[in-house]
Amino acid sequence: MSTETEAAPVPAPPAKEPQRGAGLPSWAVQGLVSLSAIVLALLVGAILIIIGDDQVQKAVGYFGAAPMDTLSAALTAVGEAYKSLAVGALGGWTPISESLTQATPLICGGLAVSLAFRTGLFNIGAQGQLIAGAILASYVGFAWHLPPVLHLIVAIVAGLIGGALWGGVVGLLKARTGAHEVIVTIMLNYVAIYLLAWLLTTSTFQRPGRTDPISPIVDSNAQYPKFGDTRLHVGFLVALVAAVFVWWLLNRSTIGFELRAVGANADASRTAGMSVGRAYVIAMVVAGALAGLAGTQQVLGTDLPLTDGVAASVGFDAITVALLGRGTPLGTVLAGLLFGALNAGGLQMQLITQTPLTLTTVLQAVIVLFVAAPALVRSIFRFLPKERGVGAVLAKGWNG
Repeated sequence: MSTETEAAPVPAPPAKEPQRGAGLPSWAVQGLVSLSAIVLALLVGAILIIIGDDQVQKAVGYFGAAPMDTLSAALTAVGEAYKSLAVGALGGWTPISESLTQATPLICGGLAVSLAFRTGLFNIGAQGQLIAGAILASYVGFAWHLPPVLHLIVAIVAGLIGGALWGGVVGLLKARTGAHEVIVTIMLNYVAIYLLAWLLTTSTFQRPGRTDPISPIVDSNAQYPKFGDTRLHVGFLVALVAAVFVWWLLNRSTIGFELRAVGANADASRTAGMSVGRAYVIAMVVAGALAGLAGTQQVLGTDLPLTDGVAASVGFDAITVALLGRGTPLGTVLAGLLFGALNAGGLQMQLITQTPLTLTTVLQAVIVLFVAAPALVRSIFRFLPKERGVGAVLAKGWNG
């Protein structure tokens, strides 16, 4: 008999159930969450349309006698509203061109916010940076008289410089004094708004013969060329080039690597020998220049004269665009296009169905709300895969 004791076989570990979406890249998972957020926002919008529709309210009055009338009125109200929204945004070359026109400054403004996110900064100052860029670009546009092409280039460069200086102040204060960029950018927004209001009362910026706050029209040599008889101008192509530049800067350059490293962990980057303060200054200078570029698209392409409403809400909408785009250049472009389509289509929806234009603002806000709460979206759509590192891009922007 053998004296050796046979070793007992080791049981194999139980096979793990494959995780949903394990084979999907992170960007695909984030895209599915964003699309689901858009669907949920449209459902919320449908509820608001139903509640505010007169025909639905009348049908509810005799719901017990004819319940199908209420359902029919509700479906008709939602269908007509969203149909007119789609037609106003995509129903032909003219609506499409208007959607792209509306999206142009949103893309550049969104890139300004996204770049700061990736460096661990929350840039709420795109509004002020846009105004600063618009002031300088407009001044060069109507006060200087240069040959074609050269005049446009110089005006664009002036706008970039204006936005870069306005953003650079934030980066410098953050790097040298530790001042919080949220507070500084909010205050600089007000400074830019009231600076513009004052400038439009001076003889330099006020149009001759007018007493209202409006500047002279920009010379034709300094205007972005337009596509046909639409408001769409070459500034849209410039916005796409800016998105490619930001992608290259973040993913293919040494400076971009430092910016992303600082955004991921500033303390570790400092230990590795990187200059965190330098990264903050560079990020805010480039972000300000991108917002200033959005300002040039307003005064050299869309509006032409400089007014106190030149920025509208573009600078603040850019924050929602950056959030929806998850801080990436491609996502920011797609989010800008979506919001541009909503802005353009909302006008048509209001005209045809009398649905308030503010509904599109509600849709934008609800979209961002759901995008910022991926756990809520997944609790509703159980089939969605899980992200590896939920909200990693947003966390870089919020927490640094």
